[in-house]
Amino acid sequence: MGIRILIADDHHVVRRGLVFFLRTQENIEIIGEAKNGQEAVEMAGKLMPDLILMDLAMPVMDGIEATRRIIETQPHQKIMILTSFSDQNHVIPAIEAGASGFQLKDIEPEELVKSIRQLMQGENQLHPKAATHLLSRYTLKNEEQKPLDELTKREVEVLKEIASGKSNKEIAATLYITEKTVKTHVSSILAKLEVADRTQAALFAVRNGVVKN
Repeated sequence: MGIRILIADDHHVVRRGLVFFLRTQENIEIIGEAKNGQEAVEMAGKLMPDLILMDLAMPVMDGIEATRRIIETQPHQKIMILTSFSDQNHVIPAIEAGASGFQLKDIEPEELVKSIRQLMQGENQLHPKAATHLLSRYTLKNEEQKPLDELTKREVEVLKEIASGKSNKEIAATLYITEKTVKTHVSSILAKLEVADRTQAALFAVRNGVVKN
């Protein structure tokens, strides 16, 4: 079954380029184009895409607000931020708004497609620069530490790797365990921390001092 994608970007050339390239990819269907955040919100409700490629700096409504509104009403929809900005002022709010992925526009086209497919398989995608900002610049907040006490030593190790933006395959290679074992640990971590996905788990890890710069 194909991945139905909505593209939201105020630059016509960027939208056209994405449409042209993604249409050449197997099992990917472009179902709509929005030129601002407001249109993205409206089209997300009407067209029900599987995934939205969302720019951040757009007129009428920016990508962060659009992401927040879409996730409030369509929590099953995946949103990948595709932007030129990788600073913490863009990364953190976008993830807190509910984005499942964060990529920069200088990403190689093939890598973008790979990220889209992995995102649809449940592996949240953070560009390394975004992950670095998430780790090094996030102000430590005094949040409840207790859920961390429930994690095993191995689960804490896996959580640290998740927070650095690694995929299951990369975590498996780093920790010398199988990808299946990683998936089991990830499921357990999400359940124990009571978070919805990997990105939220990474955010939790940073806020609670599991990962330090």
